[in-house]
Amino acid sequence: MAVDAPAGRAYARPMTFRTRMPVRFGDEDHVGIVYYPRIFHFLHVAFEDFFNEQGIAFRELFEVDRLGFPMAHVDADFKSPLRLGDVLEVDVWIEKVGDASVTFQYRGRRSGEDALAVTACMTVVCIDLTTFRSRPIPPRYRKLFEANRAAPPGAPAG
Repeated sequence: MAVDAPAGRAYARPMTFRTRMPVRFGDEDHVGIVYYPRIFHFLHVAFEDFFNEQGIAFRELFEVDRLGFPMAHVDADFKSPLRLGDVLEVDVWIEKVGDASVTFQYRGRRSGEDALAVTACMTVVCIDLTTFRSRPIPPRYRKLFEANRAAPPGAPAG
């Protein structure tokens, strides 16, 4: 669901998409915190939810439209550990839409808390799954991305 971000929260952005997922036993490492590669899995789950919950079944990308959006670049900061029983809320919005690429921003926090647990910026490239070459983003997907685009931190509104 797209939500208007609550005022006064440092992680919030206008028109973000938000999803929630529980931290499970298998997500933790031996010291009792979420193993960092699992964070990337959580962010990918948020990426899938972004499509699914806005009317485009994620599997339609590759099964019907023969598109993929593999990651080309990622930058992440791990702010605080997550543990078994936490519920991770991830806000997702689009920072930039190019001809064949999209830059997603992610902000994750424990449900009910304002402090961030993780931030990430990921750029994905639209590819044709027949040729595995980049291609322009089709209008249907461009419309979805533009509808979830938000200004970067510190940019003037509008």
